[in-house]
Amino acid sequence: MNVICLVAGLLVAPLGEAVTLQWTHSVQKTLWAEDYRLQGDRLQLSSARVQGTGAGMEPPADAVYRDGAWHYTPVLPLLPAVTLRHSPYAAPYTVCAGVDCRPLPEWLPGLANDSTVTLQVCPDRR
Repeated sequence: MNVICLVAGLLVAPLGEAVTLQWTHSVQKTLWAEDYRLQGDRLQLSSARVQGTGAGMEPPADAVYRDGAWHYTPVLPLLPAVTLRHSPYAAPYTVCAGVDCRPLPEWLPGLANDSTVTLQVCPDRR
């Protein structure tokens, strides 16, 4: 069975079939969140939320404001992977697998301070 993983070099953290990425925008200082679901060997960005607007954060016209954020469903094809940048210059992503939400480095102990991390279907370890 396929599951979604975080991968950074030899570091791999299996997460499950659904994942939420959360981060604070480095300029606007507002929360952004995206929900991903496994669809075969691809990722589907099923929903997104942003607390405010500005600096490249405008929600689409069909977004609905509730619970302090703009909620919408992005229209994107299925994705092979999502590339994340872990940097000492911005707060780390928070990754949620079910109710287990942790900063990115806690999912990947030993993660270098300046790294590229991929959200993808787990690599075959046979």
